[in-house]
Amino acid sequence: MTMSQISTPLNRDQAYALVDAVMERDELALTASAHEDEATGEWVFEATCEMLPDLLAFEELARTTLGGDVDFTITPIDPEVNWVAKSLEGLAPVTAGGFFVYGSHSAEQVPPVGLTPLHIEAALAFGTGHHETTTGCLEAIEQLLKRRRPRKMLDVGTGTGVLAIALAKRTHRLVVASDIDPIATRTTIENARDNQAGPQIRAITATGLDHRAIAERAPYDLIVANILAGPLVQLAPAIGRAAAPHGTVILSGLLASQAARVATAYAMQHMLLRRRLVRGGWTTLILEKR
Repeated sequence: MTMSQISTPLNRDQAYALVDAVMERDELALTASAHEDEATGEWVFEATCEMLPDLLAFEELARTTLGGDVDFTITPIDPEVNWVAKSLEGLAPVTAGGFFVYGSHSAEQVPPVGLTPLHIEAALAFGTGHHETTTGCLEAIEQLLKRRRPRKMLDVGTGTGVLAIALAKRTHRLVVASDIDPIATRTTIENARDNQAGPQIRAITATGLDHRAIAERAPYDLIVANILAGPLVQLAPAIGRAAAPHGTVILSGLLASQAARVATAYAMQHMLLRRRLVRGGWTTLILEKR
């Protein structure tokens, strides 16, 4: 596959805002990220595209998102390079809730006392802990675990497995982790092994909750789904059936403007909104099944 990278220097808030905007436009890029250049201290927005990027579309999106013109640089990508790992390898560790998420490039950093370390490598799957949707879920998980320890747990759209692994390491119980993408399933298995949580993770390739192994363990005391608003609305009936009475459902991948629509869909499944966490324009919903 021929790929290229489009990039531009911005300040931190602008870079993350443009990443969020690009993530809402699947046709523009395969991946997008923001990072600080260690040499200059300057923040950089980068997106990886199949073939050449649609420069006019990127410029228009930047004007809409940032309120001004942006000059982009386009460079070809060596097909032998792991482009996802390359775009994420400079990311600093993240502290979210009671968890410390890091990659191999920062493995020498010692986690603060009292935090659970999660070793998550950049890979062909979503979830390194840096996006507000992931940190929001980790914070929601931390809040839940302070009150009780769920017995049966399901992570829908697991990506790298970061949320499932976080639950497994803190509860020492089995977590079912599903994803529609087999690459994500394999990544989750590898990351679970790296975190000494392999026996506690059952990774399943499935569309939503449509898998016998998921149905067999229902109902679940905790269901986590960090995906997108549209799929979350579509999955509301299935998640409603799979949740145990008084079970907790944590939903993310939502822009703040999408939260009400998703909350309404789950209210129709007898889900009571207990709390919402807002991080950088993204929302995490914490619900309880009545």
